[in-house]
Amino acid sequence: MKLNFEHHQTAHCENGVASNLLRYKGLKLSEPMIFGIGSGLFFVYLPFLKVNFAPGFSYRPMPGAIFSKAAKRLGIKIKRQKFSNPKDAQTALERNLENNIPTGLQVGVFNLTYFPEEYKFHFNAHNLVVYGKEDGRFLISDPVMDYVTSLSEAELEKVRYAKGALPPKGHMYYPIYVPENVDLEGAIKKGIHDTCKNMLAPVPLIGVKAIRWVAKSIPKWAEKKGTKVTNHYLGQLIRMQEEIGTGGGGFRFIYGAFLQEAAEILKNDQLKELSKEITSIGDLWRDFAVDIARVYKNRNSKSNIYQELSKSMLHLADLEEAFYKKLKKAI
Repeated sequence: MKLNFEHHQTAHCENGVASNLLRYKGLKLSEPMIFGIGSGLFFVYLPFLKVNFAPGFSYRPMPGAIFSKAAKRLGIKIKRQKFSNPKDAQTALERNLENNIPTGLQVGVFNLTYFPEEYKFHFNAHNLVVYGKEDGRFLISDPVMDYVTSLSEAELEKVRYAKGALPPKGHMYYPIYVPENVDLEGAIKKGIHDTCKNMLAPVPLIGVKAIRWVAKSIPKWAEKKGTKVTNHYLGQLIRMQEEIGTGGGGFRFIYGAFLQEAAEILKNDQLKELSKEITSIGDLWRDFAVDIARVYKNRNSKSNIYQELSKSMLHLADLEEAFYKKLKKAI
C-alpha cells in the first residue's frame, strides 16, 4: 500500500507538509507562500510556561495554526482528528491510506529514529506525512529530510503519543476539499495584514513588545539567576530561532522569499524592497544567535556581555517595528 505521493524537501515541517499535501490535491504553492498566507511570522514570550527548564519562546504561532489559517484564506477545508486510544489512531490512519489519502501527523521529535542524534530533543510539534505502509512499516515523508523513510508501528505510535508540552495525542490532518480556483491575491493580503497585526499588538506577550520584554530580561536573569541559568535560557532562545525557526533567523528568510513572490503576484514593488529589508533583519538575528552561542560556550569574556545582548535585541525590536509599519502601509 503505497500512494503516488511526491516528496519535496522544505526548511520548515508544517509549511512543507501543507505544501506537499496540497500538491497531491493539485494545488501547487511554495513553502514561503504557505508560510506567508498562514501568517507564520510571529514572536511570543511565555515566562510562566517552562519548556526544557526554560521560559517559553517561539518565533511561530501554535502548531497547526499556519496551515489552518492558510487553508481558511484559500477556501480549503481540512479535517483534523485526535485520539485518546493509540489503536484507534492507527486504524484511522490505515483507513486513510486505503482510501488514497496521504495524512499529516503531529509528532514528537525525540524518538524519531531517522533523526540524527544532535537534532533530537523534547519537542512535540513536528510534522510529517504518512503516505503508505509496506511490510509492517509506515512510509514517511518528513519534509525537513532530503529522502523518504519509514517507521515501524511501535515507533510511529511512540512519536504520535509523545509526552510533555504540546502532546500530539495522535493528531492527524488532511485536506478534504480544495477549490478549483483560489483567491491568491486576497489570501496574500489577509496573511500580511494578520502578521502585521500580531507583531504590532499592544500586549506584552506577543510581537515586537515581547521581543523587547525578553531583551530587557536578559541582564535581570544574569543578576537574579546567575550565569548558568541565564546561558541555558539564551540557548533555548536561539534553539527556537535557528532550529525550530527553521530556515534561520526565526523564519525571516522564508518570509522574505514570500514577499518576493507576493510582489510579483500583487505587482507591488514595495514588497520587493521590504523582502530585502526583512532578509537583512534576518541576518542580524543570525548574528545575535552567534553572539549567544559564544557566550553559551564560554568563548566571550566581556563583563557586560548580557547588557550588550540586551541592546542588540532591543535594536532588532526597533527594526522589526519599523518594518511591520511599512509593510502594513504597503498593502
